[in-house]
Amino acid sequence: MATFGNLSDRLAETFKNLRTKGKLSAADVDGTVREIRRALLDADVALDVVKEFTGKVRERALGDEVSKALNPAQQVVRIVNEELVEILGGQQRRLEFAKKPPTIIMLAGLQGAGKTTLAGKLAKWLAKDGHTPVLVAADLQRPNAVTQLQVVGQQAGVAVFAPEPGNGVGNPVQVARDGVKFAQQKMHDVVIVDTAGRLGVDADMMKQASDIRAAIGPDEVLFVIDAMIGQDAVATAKAFQDGVDFTGVVLTKLDGDARGGAALSVASITGRPIMFASTGESLDDFEPFHPDRMASRILDLGDILTLIEQAQGAFDEDEARKMAEKFSTDTFTLDDFLGQMQQLRNMGSIKKMMSMLPGAGAMKQQLENFDEREIVRTEAIIQSMTKAERTTPKLLNGSRRLRIARGAGSTVTEVNQLVQRFEQAAKMMKTVAKGGMPNIPGMGPMAGAGLGGNRGKQQPKKKGSKSGNPARRAAENAALASGEKPAGAIAAGGTGFGLGGGKPVAGKTGGPTEDEMAALQKMLGR
Repeated sequence: MATFGNLSDRLAETFKNLRTKGKLSAADVDGTVREIRRALLDADVALDVVKEFTGKVRERALGDEVSKALNPAQQVVRIVNEELVEILGGQQRRLEFAKKPPTIIMLAGLQGAGKTTLAGKLAKWLAKDGHTPVLVAADLQRPNAVTQLQVVGQQAGVAVFAPEPGNGVGNPVQVARDGVKFAQQKMHDVVIVDTAGRLGVDADMMKQASDIRAAIGPDEVLFVIDAMIGQDAVATAKAFQDGVDFTGVVLTKLDGDARGGAALSVASITGRPIMFASTGESLDDFEPFHPDRMASRILDLGDILTLIEQAQGAFDEDEARKMAEKFSTDTFTLDDFLGQMQQLRNMGSIKKMMSMLPGAGAMKQQLENFDEREIVRTEAIIQSMTKAERTTPKLLNGSRRLRIARGAGSTVTEVNQLVQRFEQAAKMMKTVAKGGMPNIPGMGPMAGAGLGGNRGKQQPKKKGSKSGNPARRAAENAALASGEKPAGAIAAGGTGFGLGGGKPVAGKTGGPTEDEMAALQKMLGR
């Protein structure tokens, strides 16, 4: 997450130095805590929060849980992770819905924090969960705020209640009250009230927000705060808590490149949980806030659970089953390949997904250089093909590839690379579908893994002479080819001592000759 990027880098560097030590002394712990303190202060985390945080980390790091641990460095990382979860709020806090609908949610915060856009994001997120939200335009002061909310509502596919034009016209308290009545009449189960903000905290703003709260009695009051405003975040949060009070916090603009550490202080100082996070400009860049997952992201430990949830939301289970059948029956086409890429794009930013993987901090440069438009270019190439070409890529000769490249605005080389990637993907997935282990390009086959349907079957050994003498090897191979037994070869029924290789005794098969038995008895002294 870009906002906490510098903090993640500083902490990762601190722990990297720690891992080189087999046993930690008090001086090592003090040095580590000092670096953590500097990293947090540099990230704009409030001083009181930093003091409390580093004090707890130091106390625990000097205790028995580290000194008696098999890996002290990992134990310190675990302690920092646990304490970071605590200052972020401890456990996730979900929205509390009213027993009798509609549930009323009021948004409050400074102007420019992103309340109006966040109203649309929250409404869309609730609609996906089966709710029927309505947006109420109670911000009648900021120019075009009402129009913006109507546009956002249309994009989110939810209803908007806007009886007043805004731009200084209308009574926001009355609009909020009427919006709740509208929701009751039209059977909307959630009301989201967008209120006015100011460039700074003032008495008029607090009074208006307080009056709206008194008029509608909201079930949740969400304080929307810009993660990029620095130390003002703490003072603003305290002012809103004293003037209006709120039940939860929403962090916006977490995709920005500011230090943003002050946002970490809000939950600890106000005692109110962070409930949601806005991570981009799209209406889908919105997610519930999990303190433990955010702590893992900051410490570059990854966020696999969120990644899995996003994948489950984007991929259709029935479609995935159909794809598995196509892989196993070798009927996977470029149309299917296109559909899989489009589903991947529906999950959101590829960079953002890759940043959730453990150790993504070490790939920061590669992630920055990754071009999100590569999928769009691939789509253009496939869509420039005819139906027959997508179904049977073997039809793609030189002239066809040139035509496709011109139609997609790309080069023949790019078309060739796409076809090659498709063939590799289809081959790998067919192997997996049949229970085998794929031969990953550049890595070779996995050791000990059977491929395709040949698992467990031993390949027949090649018959032939293994003699190191070329003349003798040729003679023995010629004898095998004619069905004769090569001279000096051991009979199939012979023993491991080389007996039984001569002519068999009459009536016996595979046993030693009389001469061999006599020689053996003589050797044994009989």
